[in-house]
Amino acid sequence: MNLRVALITGASSGVGRALAIEAVKRGFVVGLMARSADGLQETVRACTEILGDRSQSSKIHTTIGDVSIEADCKRFVDDAMAQWGKIDVLINNAGISMRGIFEDTDISVLQRLMNTNFWGTVYCTKYALPSLLANKGSVVGISSIAGFKGLPARTGYSASKFAMQGFLESLRCENLETGLHVLIACPGYTESNIRKTALDASGSQQNESPLKENKLMSAEAVAEATWNAIEKRRTYLILTLQGKMAVWINKWFPQLADRLTYNVIKKEPNSPIK
Repeated sequence: MNLRVALITGASSGVGRALAIEAVKRGFVVGLMARSADGLQETVRACTEILGDRSQSSKIHTTIGDVSIEADCKRFVDDAMAQWGKIDVLINNAGISMRGIFEDTDISVLQRLMNTNFWGTVYCTKYALPSLLANKGSVVGISSIAGFKGLPARTGYSASKFAMQGFLESLRCENLETGLHVLIACPGYTESNIRKTALDASGSQQNESPLKENKLMSAEAVAEATWNAIEKRRTYLILTLQGKMAVWINKWFPQLADRLTYNVIKKEPNSPIK
């Protein structure tokens, strides 16, 4: 059986955990990275249930680390190469969000978002790239509609996702003739912890979501759609009708998109836009 190896960052909860479970279902061995040891153990437990045999735990490798730290990203990739000798898929999923008016937001908040959402993607991709090129593998960035349309009260988040998408688009163009596959996946509003852990203007976690999480797209649905797109070697994946409409309206009617986006964010509970 041909060994297929997938590395996933931010794998301790939400979309990251769902991506890991879906990968195992499809026969991949998985390298998982996150800051939370407890969360990673929960993901390992869920993946082991899919495998149905604890003796197959060698198919799951975990690295506790922070993607904003270059050395942690290198260690993550090095661990996987030492374990399996190859990488077929890298999914850059780790990310944090924010909620605050730029005028009121400490600059360190934007720096933290760039370090995690953009530089984390750059670091992991840089160290995984030699093996991905050798195996004509896939680099995936879990981005956001905020990478297509700047969102008010999300300046740092939108900036980091625009940067991620620009980096991945450039990487794709550089490798048109090498066989490297690059996918930018934009789930839209998804049920996850990202809004609860989002930073406020001072850099503290807001600890609550302004949205009704149970009404949003499930992490499992996002994971299945993302893996389908990986296997079909698609270049973009934009999920939900709202997400697709937002991208289309912003392309053809940018001023209307500004007004609609502003109104939506302003209506959020406890919106920083008054």
